Amino acid sequence: MSAKIIDGKAVAAKVRGTIRKTVDQLVAQGKRRPGLAVVLVGEDPASQVYVRNKKKACLEVGFADFSYELPADASEKEVLALIDQLNEHAEVDGILVQLPVPDHIDPNKIIERIHPSKDVDGFHPYNMGRLATRNPQLAPCTPHGVMTLLAETGEPIRGKNAVVVGASNIVGVPMALELLNARATVTVCHSATQDLPGKVGEAEILVVGVGIPEMVKGEWIKPGAIVIDVGINRLDDGRLVGDVEFETARERAGWITPVPGGVGPMTIATLLENTLTAYKLREAME
Repeated sequence: MSAKIIDGKAVAAKVRGTIRKTVDQLVAQGKRRPGLAVVLVGEDPASQVYVRNKKKACLEVGFADFSYELPADASEKEVLALIDQLNEHAEVDGILVQLPVPDHIDPNKIIERIHPSKDVDGFHPYNMGRLATRNPQLAPCTPHGVMTLLAETGEPIRGKNAVVVGASNIVGVPMALELLNARATVTVCHSATQDLPGKVGEAEILVVGVGIPEMVKGEWIKPGAIVIDVGINRLDDGRLVGDVEFETARERAGWITPVPGGVGPMTIATLLENTLTAYKLREAME
């Protein structure tokens, strides 16, 4: 058996196309375009690539793009002041500060300074709390994008055994909450988990996001499982690989995401979805 590939690029393109149609309709009605502000602090090469891709996607769907690049030595006070300005900016619906930020800046202060209604990354405690209480508004992009990919398979989630490997606030914890809200039975594995291969082997839905190249071995995978690989790692030979041993895993899984071309494109597409949601929420209040 060879797994069916979940094509994140194709699904993300479909999402962007739907957003573009909505934006075109808004403009035709004489309304303003949704606006996304992206803030980059420093010159981290990976972050620069992510920001470039976000700008490109923003323009593709017809959003107003507000970009801010601050030097690596910008103070925490300066970054917080910029966020305050963007919170009040009438044409900015979403604010994204690209993580990681330089070490002298507390990322938690940055996240919490963004107004929850403009927190299109979905990391503010208010938005995480809404997700935890089954009333999501702006959900973290990667986990919510994963839910879109799972829906694309047509396989039911309700009642399935789901295993999340990794317990970060960015992926693991909100991913578990998303699956729980979809009525899966969820196990979260982390660095203190005993018998990880055994836990993985029970998963009918497996989501892995640990940032360790090919840590989850293909022979651990339950035959027919849906495997979502959030990781993206560059090896010394230049190859990009995920956190799952892809070639072996695809011989056992029923569905699997590739790396690259799986979860990554959906994260950006979901960021755009969140920005449109934030726009609609603000319009409804005015």
